[in-house]
Amino acid sequence: MTRKLIAFDIDGTILDSNKQPLPSTLAALKQLREDGHMLMIATGRSYLFAKEVIESLGFDHYILCNGAGAFVNHQQVYKNILEPNDLKRFIELTKEMAIDTAALNLTIIKRNTDFKPGIMDDAMRSFGQEIPEFDEHFYHENDIYQALAYYDKTLDGYFDQDFPQFRFVRWHENSVDVVPHNGSKAATIMHVAEQFGFKKEDTIAFGDGLNDFEMLQTVGTGVAMGNAEDEVKAIATMVTDTNDNDGIAKALQQLGLI
Repeated sequence: MTRKLIAFDIDGTILDSNKQPLPSTLAALKQLREDGHMLMIATGRSYLFAKEVIESLGFDHYILCNGAGAFVNHQQVYKNILEPNDLKRFIELTKEMAIDTAALNLTIIKRNTDFKPGIMDDAMRSFGQEIPEFDEHFYHENDIYQALAYYDKTLDGYFDQDFPQFRFVRWHENSVDVVPHNGSKAATIMHVAEQFGFKKEDTIAFGDGLNDFEMLQTVGTGVAMGNAEDEVKAIATMVTDTNDNDGIAKALQQLGLI
């Protein structure tokens, strides 16, 4: 069997609605590893928020912050941070608009503002986290891999013209990820694939959200979960069952990998 690079999103994909992996998923991961495939997490989370999943599920390879950082055998092999002057300009503009933002390096997140803590709290609790601590100097003093901006869909596209160097990827009704325009899970997966000798047709990715769109569209086989956004299902190679109903295991069986 040809060795595959297989990437898994976390929320809504490798975890069920209770934020736990299904027994069928754990069994599938075990078999895939025994068969020699390279398994990766590919998440919008920073290492701070992905660490528990990475460690509990035994992943040695992972892509973080929507592709801004990649690690193989826990060693960083790719880095793509937000340009500091552009980030400063963006945060200053959002402050004028009373829009809250937060900044992340790989292990720490700090919020830059405190306009509407309820909105920030609602977004963060959607994946089991609390509102970040306040530190308006953090983004000046650290490499920032990703920022969060807390605004609703009425402002989608508003910043695109003034900040073409950034991409704004919605992950919650009240929040978007701010990442380098040339960065994505898709680009980083293909970078890792090339670096470690995988052909495109031997790359597989599982996801459910809009930040998985490009990843599923770009890899050899993009698998959308049954609970995925309709736009994601539309471009996927295949659609499997939901993250609560053995979707990962069923897709891997259909692909002949378990």
